[in-house]
Amino acid sequence: MSDPHRHDRHHRHPRHDEPTPSHGRWHRLAHRLTPHSHESADKLDPALESSARGLRALWVSLAVLGATAMAQAAVVAASGSVALLGDTVHNAADALTAVPLGVAFVLGRRAATRRFTYGYGRAEDLAGVVIVLTIAASAVLAAWTAVDRLFDPRPVAHLPAVAVAALAGFAGNEWVARYRIRVGREIGSAALVADGLHARTDGFTSLAVLLSAGGAALGWRLADPVVGLAITAAITLVLRDAAREVFRRLMDAVDPALVDRAERVLGEVPGVRGVGELRLRWIGHRLRAEVALVVDGEVTVRWAHRIAVEAEHALLHAVPRLTAALVHADPAPTPGETDPHLALAHHAGA
Repeated sequence: MSDPHRHDRHHRHPRHDEPTPSHGRWHRLAHRLTPHSHESADKLDPALESSARGLRALWVSLAVLGATAMAQAAVVAASGSVALLGDTVHNAADALTAVPLGVAFVLGRRAATRRFTYGYGRAEDLAGVVIVLTIAASAVLAAWTAVDRLFDPRPVAHLPAVAVAALAGFAGNEWVARYRIRVGREIGSAALVADGLHARTDGFTSLAVLLSAGGAALGWRLADPVVGLAITAAITLVLRDAAREVFRRLMDAVDPALVDRAERVLGEVPGVRGVGELRLRWIGHRLRAEVALVVDGEVTVRWAHRIAVEAEHALLHAVPRLTAALVHADPAPTPGETDPHLALAHHAGA
């Protein structure tokens, strides 16, 4: 038996003065005192707030990295340090990765259409792919530069200024990395987390410049390329983690703990005899759920609908960043009865 309403679009809660499957005395009192709604307009507000937070994180990090790159560029012009020039280019590229992710956040705020019925949240996943490719390009460039320096060592001039600029580059990138990763995890944006990891790789590159400057001060001409190769290996590890995160998001992977929590919450809803197929998927930084519940086959359609509404209500409150749930109610088979789907198909064929 299908639920007669699309729960992710709209539904009417049972009146609180009517008996419902899960409303106890204190639950009814709390609902009377605390206004709430799961209408689609109310669900969109937290989603838009998340997008706004993501955009704010991008613009703040863009300003910090832009200022860092400009300061480093001034030192490059004065010192002629090729190593610092490479770090400056990395920082500028990292700042510019905010552009595709910002576009994705803006697209994700657009309403769904008849063609894109799930909206434009997937744009964030595409931005994540662009960011992973940018990290890969940074790794290739770092490796190429390190190998070139290994065969053709070059002296580093104005070492104190280069060291200060390298420290500034590391500090700026690490601050941006932590900020992006924290906000990305809070709003559920894998692309923003990947972008934060990318900023961290550029921080490693800045440390490479600092270490190479220290080695050059001690007279070791191969310090720059050797440290550069070590940093390339570190960038490769970060690339692996970022690529895995984005790949999982593209394949609709979710944390199994969320599935366990959803199943546990659904099983506690009065009237639910069992939890069948449960699916969770990310669309941008929002979760959607689809679940089939088993209810008593003797209940009325209206009562089964109420159970489905209560199940959706429990899910939306228990699962973080879940903004929509489609609940399907199936009657439990009576002794000797076949699966309801098979019986329906047999009846239709007859």
